[in-house]
Amino acid sequence: MYELKRLPTNSIAQALSKADHYRELNQPEEAESICRDILAVRPDHDDALKLLTLSLTDQFRTAWTRLFDETLGICDRLATEYERVYYAGIAYERCAKAQLEHGQAHNAFVSFENALELFARAEQLAPPESNADPILRWNRCVRMLNDHPELRDASGPARGAMHSVLGD
Repeated sequence: MYELKRLPTNSIAQALSKADHYRELNQPEEAESICRDILAVRPDHDDALKLLTLSLTDQFRTAWTRLFDETLGICDRLATEYERVYYAGIAYERCAKAQLEHGQAHNAFVSFENALELFARAEQLAPPESNADPILRWNRCVRMLNDHPELRDASGPARGAMHSVLGD
């Protein structure tokens, strides 16, 4: 078997930039690998943890069942409560979209509900320079719920709790 090589500490900034670039090129597996190399050297590197979280959620369309729990575990390692809550909300939102795409409307509805709860909490925790981020994510979730009747149909008993969100 081959062994992984350790990334030199002085290469972390360059590697992080490269990971971000691969993610922008829609190559999340490449970005994931680089983030894991960074975290092998600096396990608490917050930017690498965030980028790894996003790289994993980029893969949810085909692999949410395999990656979701690991992603939430990575979110738990983020430096601030705001980041832990906000990025967990992103994980739930993207999981919901993948579930919806795979015909799992009830699971998607539940995941969207979890995302909304996390984004509402993140809004309260948000630092002034990023206080719009949870609102933007919240609004996207609400639009998904409003635009997909199968989500409303799948809500069942929880429908009453979502009445104000869905506006019906």
